[in-house]
Amino acid sequence: MYLKSIEIHGFKSFANKIVLQFHNGITGIVGPNGSGKSNVADAVRWVLGEQRIKQLRGASMQDVIFSGTELRKPMGYAYVAITFDNSDHHMAIDYDEVTVARRIYRSGESEYLLNGTPCRLKDVNELFYDTGIGKEGYSIIGQGQIDKILSGKPEERRELFDEAAGIVKFKKRKVAAQKKLEDEKQNLVRVNDILSELEKQVGPLEKQSEKAKIYLKKKEELKTLDVNLFLLENLHLQEQLSAVTGKYQIASDDLAETSKRYEQIREEYEKVQEEIEQLDATILQERNTITDTSVMRGKLEGEINVLKEQIKSAQSNEEHFLSRQQAIQKEIDDRKLDKKGILKDKSVIDEQVAEIEKTRNEAKEKLLTVQKAIEELNNQIESGKNTIIDALNARATIKSKLGRYDSMTEQINIRKSELTSRILRVKSDEAQQEAVIKSLEEEFEKINEQIRALNDSQQSKEEKLALIREELSKKDQLLRDTQVNYHQEKSKLEALTNLTERYEGYGGSVKKVMERKEQEKGIVGVVADIIKVDKKYETAIETALGGNIQNIVTDDEETAKRMIRFLKDTRSGRATFLPLTSITKPQEFKNPESLKEKGVIGMADELVHIDAKYKNVAKAMLGRIVVVDNVDNAVKIARKFDYGIRMVTLEGELLVPGGAISGGAFKNNSNLLGRRREIEELNEKVKKYLKQVDELLEDIEKTKQERNQLRLSLEEDKAALQKKFIEQNTARLNVIKAEERKNEASEGSMELKNEEREIETQIQEINRSKQEIQQELQDSEQLEKNVEQQIKGFTAELEEKRKEESEQSVHVSEWDVEVEKMLQQQNFHQQNVDRIDGEIERLSSELQEVLDSLKESTEAVELKRNSITEIEKTIEASHTTKSDTETKLKDDIAHKEELSAKQKNFFTDRESLAEKMTGLDKEVYRLNSQKERIQENIENQINYMWDEYEITLSDASSMRDETMTDLSAMKKETGSLKDQIKKLGDVNVNAIEDYKNLMERYTFLKTQHDDLVEAEKTLEGIIVELDTAMRKQFEEKFAEISREFDKVFKELFGGGKGTLELMEDEDILEAGIRIIAQPPGKKLQNMMQLSGGEKALTAIALLFAIQNLKPSPFCLLDEIEAALDENNVTRFAKYLHKLTKNTQFIVITHRRGTMEKADRLYGITMQEKGVSTLVSVNLIDKELSE
Repeated sequence: MYLKSIEIHGFKSFANKIVLQFHNGITGIVGPNGSGKSNVADAVRWVLGEQRIKQLRGASMQDVIFSGTELRKPMGYAYVAITFDNSDHHMAIDYDEVTVARRIYRSGESEYLLNGTPCRLKDVNELFYDTGIGKEGYSIIGQGQIDKILSGKPEERRELFDEAAGIVKFKKRKVAAQKKLEDEKQNLVRVNDILSELEKQVGPLEKQSEKAKIYLKKKEELKTLDVNLFLLENLHLQEQLSAVTGKYQIASDDLAETSKRYEQIREEYEKVQEEIEQLDATILQERNTITDTSVMRGKLEGEINVLKEQIKSAQSNEEHFLSRQQAIQKEIDDRKLDKKGILKDKSVIDEQVAEIEKTRNEAKEKLLTVQKAIEELNNQIESGKNTIIDALNARATIKSKLGRYDSMTEQINIRKSELTSRILRVKSDEAQQEAVIKSLEEEFEKINEQIRALNDSQQSKEEKLALIREELSKKDQLLRDTQVNYHQEKSKLEALTNLTERYEGYGGSVKKVMERKEQEKGIVGVVADIIKVDKKYETAIETALGGNIQNIVTDDEETAKRMIRFLKDTRSGRATFLPLTSITKPQEFKNPESLKEKGVIGMADELVHIDAKYKNVAKAMLGRIVVVDNVDNAVKIARKFDYGIRMVTLEGELLVPGGAISGGAFKNNSNLLGRRREIEELNEKVKKYLKQVDELLEDIEKTKQERNQLRLSLEEDKAALQKKFIEQNTARLNVIKAEERKNEASEGSMELKNEEREIETQIQEINRSKQEIQQELQDSEQLEKNVEQQIKGFTAELEEKRKEESEQSVHVSEWDVEVEKMLQQQNFHQQNVDRIDGEIERLSSELQEVLDSLKESTEAVELKRNSITEIEKTIEASHTTKSDTETKLKDDIAHKEELSAKQKNFFTDRESLAEKMTGLDKEVYRLNSQKERIQENIENQINYMWDEYEITLSDASSMRDETMTDLSAMKKETGSLKDQIKKLGDVNVNAIEDYKNLMERYTFLKTQHDDLVEAEKTLEGIIVELDTAMRKQFEEKFAEISREFDKVFKELFGGGKGTLELMEDEDILEAGIRIIAQPPGKKLQNMMQLSGGEKALTAIALLFAIQNLKPSPFCLLDEIEAALDENNVTRFAKYLHKLTKNTQFIVITHRRGTMEKADRLYGITMQEKGVSTLVSVNLIDKELSE
């Protein structure tokens, strides 16, 4: 297996698509700084699944997409594909060639492709497990990884060794198993909690289920009884309905027939009334006819008298016609006299006529007045009768209405009493429901309070737990930091102690003498060992001491001599000794007044801390040296005292007598005088850090115990809260059900109250209507009485008026006759006067005419006689007509009286029929109400059956039990069952199904619990097996890697020793790894003490050792040899070439020695600013061609 090619497009600086083809051996990628050659390594990391953007040197994942230049637009995506030859099937996939690709868009969407098929990052990671390839493997090594290997904590190096030891996939499996185990434990805890809760519910729910079964059984029995009771009562009600319907039909028919008879009587009455009216008109006409006949007969008698008088006159004239000629003058005289007498008589008659006509006219006016009064009385009587008839009709209607209102009142009162009873029952039920709801709400509120308290407690504990976690995290971090500080300070202490013990920094002769200290008890130590100085004076004192700091203090001269001899014998050089017995009187300072000068700190020997027995040594070396704060002040003092004082500044400038000044920077930080102080300080720090670590561990342990206790308490709160939630839901459901029942009852109560208000309104309306109707009835009866009284008065007055009319008619007729007679007499006298005047006028001229007049007079007499005959016949006929009219008038009056009597009978019959109609109407209304009530009862029963059992009448009929016929026993048994059901109290009918579901869930969860316990044991076994296998494999591989590391180390360094150590007191699978290197000619050293090149070569040796033991198919190295010198680069390249037998190398470098060993070179240049391009050179082909 090896890497065939890398395709890059749009990744970082690779705007154009490039393809890098690879073969076995070493492929070098070179180019100037900033050309983008390290982007190739980033591309490989990225395509293999790197998610840490810092490893890719960016701020966000979108930064890997080509961002554009001044000439090019940014690209919308980045794509990298890496292709492997898998013909040996090193990777666990059935393909000879495997291409892994990754694409990302600026929108943030990304995808992985495996041979062109979308896949997951997990699939990519699993594909490269234990191959050394991957973002955590050792196939891609950059300077960052080198630094990590060298400078990282021991535990941070685990990943590299785990990959090399081949236990990564086992660790992944272990982590997956542990995660699954943790999940299983969590599931087990959850299942246990649920099971515990279910076990608490099983008992109560089982009781509820049994209670519900009893309830349902009782309900079924009650249903059977109710259904059969319903059927029997329905049958009874149907029979009642049938009987009432029959009665109702009969009453309705009677009412219709009576109404029809009543209408017939009303029609007959109207006919009689019309006939009476016609008779009244006929009687009035006949009476007028009789009156007219009397008047005409008087007039005709007057005409007869006139005619008789005319005849007599004519006869008289006839006697005188013969002598009229001789006696014309005499006749004229006589006529004049007659005329005078006639005129006199005529004037008397005229006065009589005027008086009689006046009297007659007065009589006629009286008659007319009486006739008008009679007509008015007839009209009033007729109006009164019509009023009575209307009142009777209205009264019949009113009585019918009163009967209906009575029936309605009776029915409404029955309904009201039933409604009042139901309202009382509802109010009683409402009070009970209110009490139940209040109790349930109190219980619900109590549970809510408990839940709130538990929530508050849980929140408080969770907050506290979060604070503890945060505190624990901080303490862990502080512990880690403290441990790091401890290890760092301990390493420094060990290194400094080692330096001090080996007297590093001292001359070889001093070292040789100090190595004899154990054998030579007279050796006290070097000057630096006996002097202690404050840190601020260390530079000044060490400068003041100069080479004297390496002088060796001995007890006496003998010891000094022996050590000098030893140095001579061993040819180890020279050393200065300070025997305490010979240094007893050191010289005194000659210029004490200089100590008062500005900037003077004091004498050097007074600024050090030393045992009293070594005071002379300090005074001998430092007693004549003045310490000044700075060089300016020192120069001033030197001038003042003629450059005769030895002075040293705090920064290390040395002024010696004679004017010489020494100063400048120190070549190294070696502070021989401060080593003891540093060791003490480091010792204190190490102790302090160790104490802090112990305290932190103890504190962390306490915090963990507190956290565990808090977790347990929190779990208990959660369990209690879960329980309370169930209780809350139960309480809420109980409250909701109770409120629903209350609302249903309230709605029913409101309906009943509304119905009660409607009934009250109806009663008030009926009472008001009854009062109005009763008042109307009283008014009608009173009106009838008043009208009858009026009619009686009018009738009596009418009789009187009629009598008066008859009398006035006779009187008027008599006066008419008298007037007629007087008019005839008047006319007769006028005629005589006219006749006499004519006779007088015509006597002289009409003498001849007398004979003609005589003849005419005879004819006239005959005519008058004929006229008299005719008039007498007429008078005789008028007597007959009057007699017939009077007879007819009597007959009509008798007929009218008969009709009036018949009319009175009509009144009686109508009253009787009206009363009968009222009774029938009341009966019809009562029967109809009874029928409606029965129908309502039937409907209520049907509705009850549907509401209670959701069965129809036909469904109920199919459930008929013919043995159930005793209604009273059935009702008694129904009451008993209802009492039994009521005694059961609140029943949760759903409890049966809930119990069944609960048991199914409990059984399922119990099985799941057993499976989880078994799975937990299995997973624990797997983890133990994995741990055992990993420990064994890691121990073996670590030993191999350690041996190989030492081998490679020696080869790369040309000797020396490389060692790998596991951190003690830690689990082998988690322990950190310490790298110890001992380059040739040097003592065993910690990595921190190596030079940069030594560190890099040590890390490379470790990587090459791993490659030797477990070669990765390819390895990409990114300038890892940058810190090596030319000789080490040559060694690196040589060893790299040696590894190409098993591993393909891609090396990003700019070192000539590495390039010379490369088989092919790819050059990365940036001809266009910001865009990397590719140039390749095949060195193998070039060498062959040469």
